[in-house]
Amino acid sequence: MAELIETPDEYYNPASDRVGKLPVARCGTSGLVLPRIALGLWHNFGDDTPFQRQREIIRRAFDLGVFHFDLANNYGPPFGSAEENFGRVLRKDFRAHRHEMIISTKAGWNMWPGYHGIGGSRKYMLSSLDESLQRMGLDYVDIFYHHRPDADVDLEESMTALSDAVKSGKALYAGISSYSASATAKAAEIMRRLGTPLVIHQPSYSMLNRWVEDGTEGKSLLRSAADENMGVIAFSPLAQGMLTSKYLDGVPKESRLGQGKLSKSFVNDEALGRVRALNEIAADRGQSLAQMAIAWVLRDQGESSVTTALIGASSVAQLEDSLGAALNTEFTGDELARIDQYAVESDINQWKGATQSRS
Repeated sequence: MAELIETPDEYYNPASDRVGKLPVARCGTSGLVLPRIALGLWHNFGDDTPFQRQREIIRRAFDLGVFHFDLANNYGPPFGSAEENFGRVLRKDFRAHRHEMIISTKAGWNMWPGYHGIGGSRKYMLSSLDESLQRMGLDYVDIFYHHRPDADVDLEESMTALSDAVKSGKALYAGISSYSASATAKAAEIMRRLGTPLVIHQPSYSMLNRWVEDGTEGKSLLRSAADENMGVIAFSPLAQGMLTSKYLDGVPKESRLGQGKLSKSFVNDEALGRVRALNEIAADRGQSLAQMAIAWVLRDQGESSVTTALIGASSVAQLEDSLGAALNTEFTGDELARIDQYAVESDINQWKGATQSRS
């Protein structure tokens, strides 16, 4: 468990003007409304990060209009610790504000040893949800996702588990993550038949990872989600930190690359050349590179637009910079054309094998 250092300011009184500080969007055709920028606890909320820092980031996010907090069973390290630490923050600071918050979790990637500690079986998914609720001290989550498709388990079994999670009251909405366009359509059809529509898809998406725009399956994932009346929440819009200023002059020790959390193959001279060019465009727009990268993900793409961008934060300052993206998500045609010269696939999608069999 992350170290707790008590501070004199133990009582948290949220900012009275928090509601409306960020723009919001409806999630597909559902009644679920999300902020255009949400906070993910994938990194920086495990036991390797001081608890007080985590608490300060979550408090500040809520004060600035973030009411959606995204987790998964295996976020940490170690697995489960992000949910445990978030649960501590909830008990200390947000007990009276749970009704305002959208809290999500997922099951699909490796969680515990044995035959039912990964994938899409009913045994794994529903057992995992029970443990996630226990770690966070919650009766329900707002969104429960299947974290990745599992080629070893029939899709209907995974979708039935999602549907039953909602019908049991342990989740209010169901979603999927990292599914292809065709798999998304199949999953949505099953869920409609089960009476529990999928309301959201969570894919990776950034200027250096544009697979969701690929139409080789007949339609893109963004188009497929829109056709199925689903919202889209894009994770890793900063390409694991590459679309920030941190790597422009070397590799900081405290960065994900410096800590060994990101493959060195992603940060090569060709990719960095694109990042530097994008940084110049961001400066011309009066934004940091991170702000422009998030704004670009949120840009108007008609019916195929992204609902919300999911950011991480290792400090309050980094959080505040990223949330500044919401101030300007408009792009001229010339700006988009300039960006497209450098916003190209850079082989950094760590989840491209998500649909592969475990065997």
